[in-house]
Amino acid sequence: MTKPSRLLSALTALCFAAAASAAGAQRPRVGLVLGGGGARGAAHIGVLEVLEQLRVPVDCVAGTSMGAVVAGAWAAGLDAPTMRREMGKADWKDMFQDNPGYDEFNYRNKRLSQRFLPGSETGITPQGAVTPPGVVSGQKIKLFFNQLVGSDNGERSIEALPLPVSIIATDIASGERVVFRDGSLTQAMRASMSVPGLMAPLEYRGLKLVDGGLVDNVPIREVRERCGAEVVIVVNVGSPLLRAGEISGLLSVSAQMVSILTEQNVTQSLATLTPRDIYLRPDLQGLSAADFERSGEIADRGRAAAQDARQALQRLAMDEAGYAAWRRRWADAPAHPPRVDEIEVAGMQSVNPATLTRYLAQKVGAPLDTAGLNRDLLRAYGDGYYERVDYALLRQRERNVLRILPTEKPWGPDYVRLGINLNSSLSAGSTYSLRAAYQKTWLNPLGAELLLSAELGSDTGLAAEWYQPLDARQRYFVEAQASARRENASVYIGDQRISSYRDNVSRLDLAAGMNLGLLGQARLGWREEQREVGLDTGVAILPTESLRVSGWLATLELDQLDQLYFPSRGWSARLSWFESSRQDYSRLALGLGAAYPMGDWVIGLRARYDGSTHGTLPSQDAAKLGGFLNLSGFANGQLLGDKLSYAHLRGERIMGRMPLGLRGDMRIGAALEVGKVGELISEPSRTGWLNSALIYVGGETSFGPVYLGFGRSSSGSANAYLFIGTP
Repeated sequence: MTKPSRLLSALTALCFAAAASAAGAQRPRVGLVLGGGGARGAAHIGVLEVLEQLRVPVDCVAGTSMGAVVAGAWAAGLDAPTMRREMGKADWKDMFQDNPGYDEFNYRNKRLSQRFLPGSETGITPQGAVTPPGVVSGQKIKLFFNQLVGSDNGERSIEALPLPVSIIATDIASGERVVFRDGSLTQAMRASMSVPGLMAPLEYRGLKLVDGGLVDNVPIREVRERCGAEVVIVVNVGSPLLRAGEISGLLSVSAQMVSILTEQNVTQSLATLTPRDIYLRPDLQGLSAADFERSGEIADRGRAAAQDARQALQRLAMDEAGYAAWRRRWADAPAHPPRVDEIEVAGMQSVNPATLTRYLAQKVGAPLDTAGLNRDLLRAYGDGYYERVDYALLRQRERNVLRILPTEKPWGPDYVRLGINLNSSLSAGSTYSLRAAYQKTWLNPLGAELLLSAELGSDTGLAAEWYQPLDARQRYFVEAQASARRENASVYIGDQRISSYRDNVSRLDLAAGMNLGLLGQARLGWREEQREVGLDTGVAILPTESLRVSGWLATLELDQLDQLYFPSRGWSARLSWFESSRQDYSRLALGLGAAYPMGDWVIGLRARYDGSTHGTLPSQDAAKLGGFLNLSGFANGQLLGDKLSYAHLRGERIMGRMPLGLRGDMRIGAALEVGKVGELISEPSRTGWLNSALIYVGGETSFGPVYLGFGRSSSGSANAYLFIGTP
């Protein structure tokens, strides 16, 4: 470029800057206020689209709750169309589930979830029993915020943003209003939308912070103080109060209490508006604070409200050159992800850092893989040791340090867990049990655990389990399990229960094993078992002498199903082999399962074999067939023998999903089943292949599986089932 050309370019740039400066001097200072309202806050995106289209600059922005999320992301450089796209892509139902999918759990946590209700976890601390502070801890939500504001390119600080931002939260201890003008942007966003009861408070800067809507849902005063705003654009997306007829339970009463507090401070804030200010109240009728999946529609409603105020907004617009100069304060995002020069784990107290880093696929010297990092942190969170697991990318002496920030559960590391079981069938009557356990974790640096459990009800028992990993990454382990249990069993002939037995089982297992990543677990060990079978009522069919067996036990369990009881996708396989040293027999058990989604339908199948490979199974410990999705036309354990084969094909339609913050769905289904038992002990006439058809309604809930079903066999047997709880 020649000197005259360079001079001309410089003069042109100077003229544009002068014009922008003059325009800025003439226009009033503008503050933007984005109020809280849960999912209804997506309307802010539509308003921002119109402001960008009209070239309306703002001098500062303040937000509360969902308004804080939109304000923070916008100030960090995310334009409105991109924000609309990212909000629309997000799986909000999943985001309000902290844990990863069931297929991402390690094997030990899967079995713990099977025996006890996940929501029953209560910490035992020196101060007493402590329950989790919310239904959701915000694990996935916080990782989403990191992605939204570009934290994978470096920690975003509020004070370093190109646009002054204020984020409002509430100190739950004092009830005071807390305003973030500096510090971590994503932490402030997370604190501001912590709805009490639903999302756990965020402990930050020595305070316990919850939703800012409790004290200042439309922070008008803040923008006047922050940047001396002469004109305030206010967007109010708060939910109206429920009518008397809509208040019917504890949740609706709690929601109404929060809404009353919110509306009181909103009324006070709106009273400060002047004739120069612009007030927008999008028409969000029919849209609730939980309708996150309708974010696109909600954004359209916000856009419509801003278009209605177009004339007033246009008076604040800048010319194209001036607006372009205002927008240039936001630098373009880096074209390539930054390289990670070091990985460190901070803040560990009880948990061994290697237990967390075993999940990290990120390599030192490689570009940051944000999607992979989020996946790996969720897997670590699924271990159950943490309240949250976050990260920050820090710049230290020309090096990028990826700092992993786990927060261990303040209500751990000792827990009480509960399980319930209510089971009723047409043929066997009703049974019940209450299960409780005391779990001590991290008894040594390798992660030893002790689990003491008891069950009371129709079946009773006590058990103790010691689990000792042998390396910091917990790939190898040894364990010991001891249990004493009393179970009830029945014997049927001609579909009639002719005798009832009590089965007292004492068992000791010693094993060594290997965790196979997230796939499952393999174990080899020795079992000592003694059974005392006694007749309670009816005709004596089974021998009542004591049975003692011992021998080698090998198991391989692989589980990649996405849910524990009613999966929608994935597969599972189980193989176990027992070789008796005292009795001349061995036992092989094999199970296979799979589920495949087809829209709102799920196709599933399961097959199993259980029986001796040589010798004959003792009658006191025979193979059993019968029960729900186990040849459903017959009662639980109605068919007893030496060998069994079974398979079913089922189809389920998903009818509804659990409310926000709870995992699971409800389904209506049907199954076709076939099965056969060899060398029958009970039902001697039921030889050959038997069939059954089942219809049912049920699903996975916070109380475990729930189902109501009716099964019938072409042989004439029929049974009905009602079940609630943990198997």
